[in-house]
Amino acid sequence: MPDTLMALFAQNSMAPTQIALVVVPLMLVLAILVIVVKQYKRCPSNKILVVYGKVRDERAAKCLHGGGTFVVPLLQDHAYLSLEPLAIDIDLQSALSQKNIRVNVPSTFTIGISTQREIMNAAAERLLGLGDKEIQHQARDIILGQMRLVIATLTIEEINQDREKFLDLVNKNVNYELNKIGLQVINVNIRDITDESGYIEALGRKAAATAINQAKVEVAEADRSGEIGQAAANRDKEVQVATQHAQSAMGQKEADRDQRITVAKLEAETVSSEAEASRAQDVAIAAQQAIAVQGKKQAEAEQRVRVASLEADATKGENESRASIADYEATLAERRAEAKRRGEVAMAQAERDVLQAEREREQAKLEKEQIVLQNIERQKIEIDADAEAERIRRVAQGNADGVLAKYKAEAEGVRSVLEAKAKGYADLMASCADRKDLAPALLMIEKMPELVAEQVKAIQNLKIDKVTVWDGGDNGGNSSTAGFLRGLIGALPPMHELAEQAGIDLPQYLGKLNPVADERRTPTEKAPDSTDE
Repeated sequence: MPDTLMALFAQNSMAPTQIALVVVPLMLVLAILVIVVKQYKRCPSNKILVVYGKVRDERAAKCLHGGGTFVVPLLQDHAYLSLEPLAIDIDLQSALSQKNIRVNVPSTFTIGISTQREIMNAAAERLLGLGDKEIQHQARDIILGQMRLVIATLTIEEINQDREKFLDLVNKNVNYELNKIGLQVINVNIRDITDESGYIEALGRKAAATAINQAKVEVAEADRSGEIGQAAANRDKEVQVATQHAQSAMGQKEADRDQRITVAKLEAETVSSEAEASRAQDVAIAAQQAIAVQGKKQAEAEQRVRVASLEADATKGENESRASIADYEATLAERRAEAKRRGEVAMAQAERDVLQAEREREQAKLEKEQIVLQNIERQKIEIDADAEAERIRRVAQGNADGVLAKYKAEAEGVRSVLEAKAKGYADLMASCADRKDLAPALLMIEKMPELVAEQVKAIQNLKIDKVTVWDGGDNGGNSSTAGFLRGLIGALPPMHELAEQAGIDLPQYLGKLNPVADERRTPTEKAPDSTDE
């Protein structure tokens, strides 16, 4: 990359000052961007980002769950705390209860680092840098102590029977103590509760015996209720059977009586029905004859209505046909009118085009006449301008002749100076005799003050308010500060390279080129006529 930049600058013939003004700000901007990107830390959702060092509010650390923050180099550093839950098996043995009975309560606790601000800060102060085993060891000691404390305040009956109260007390006490080191209880699972004296087992046997006896009592009561119910059912059955027999005999007698009454009524009704049937037959015949006459009249009426309806439909069809013919004729008339209108419009447009052409012809004629007048006026102006230009040219020619005479005089003076210098150079070469290489060295020494002055001008206008160097220490004997100064001094035009480009070898007492540095130079940096020493 530096070789490419130097080649580019060499091709564009940029001055060293311009190179420095472009490269130094670019390097500073790139360095700042790299630092900003590298020092911005993001926090995953399953971790806590802890920034420690110089933080605000005089706190020991700043904790973040989610998001990100900028870590100031040298003043701050960062680390992560995992939020993954930890399962701890607690094999609690011989814990003393309120009645001095020792119990065994094996359980499993699931804990993790809390995301509450105060508890996160406590975790950063006490758990940062610890492994899972070390965190489990600390939590196990706290859980064992708090469970013994809770068991000491409860009786065996409360522990065994009221599990909800027992778990609530365990959660409160253990959680309160774990929060002090940044942890919280996620879940508690009590696997079993036993005691060394067998008290809990005896309570179980007592409860089982009580349940068995209660079941026997309930079975006997159920048997008694069954026998009583069966006897009552048998009695009700016999009463209901006797009642049904009595009702059956009474029903049979009533049926015989009703039969005789019904037969008498049917005989009387038969005689009456025969007379009524004869009369009804006559009436029915007369009604049917009347219905036949009525149907005939109704059929005739329907026939006349249908004929009238068909005639009306025929008339309607004829009218609709006439209306369709009238619509067609109206549409045809509209189309003819539209065609006539389009023809008239076309004729009007043709007349307009003719008038437009005549107007353009008149306008062209008028413009032609005006252009002739304008051309005459322009020729007059050109003649006047040529006369004025000739006057100015003659005046300028006179001034040029004066300037030329002045420059000729100056050229004569310069030529005299150059001839004098040439004579002096010839005398210098003659005085050097066989040592012709001394003449360029003497001339270079004569110009040395001017070269030094030009070197000073290369950096005298650099305005550098402050230079901040991020030095990572000794890097093979070359620090970043030394490299920066070496690069700044290297931007000055070297005297030996200037002399080499001019084809001159300076004397040994003025120093010599470093072969290693010369090898490091790129082909574009070397002079075309220079050779490696």
